[in-house]
Amino acid sequence: MQKQIEFYENKLAFEMDPSDLYHAFENDTEYIAVDARQAFGYNKEHIPTAINLPHKEITEETTKHLDKSKTYVCYCDGIGCNASTKGALKMAKLGFKVKELMGGIEWWKFDGYATEGSHPNKGSMFECAC
Repeated sequence: MQKQIEFYENKLAFEMDPSDLYHAFENDTEYIAVDARQAFGYNKEHIPTAINLPHKEITEETTKHLDKSKTYVCYCDGIGCNASTKGALKMAKLGFKVKELMGGIEWWKFDGYATEGSHPNKGSMFECAC
């Protein structure tokens, strides 16, 4: 039973769903979304206020301007993409507090939240009952 409890506590410590992130943005300035995809994906569509930091480019040098007191929430396309996992791992190794967004930008849109970019999604203002 204890291993199971630890598993779920760890899962919640390192992941968040789109509803959690949306509410964190509304109520807290300590969270920053990180689009870990390449720039063309970010330019096409991204979560509002997100920064683009492609996982292949994450180094001590490219992150030196970031505030290590913040929590960075990495995301990518979704389930079929692991850029967010790679980005979160690299950032954690560099000493950042990191979480991974479950389902990426696809679940963000599925939950009805808007996106920005050259092909933005208006969102439906649907609130997840999570």
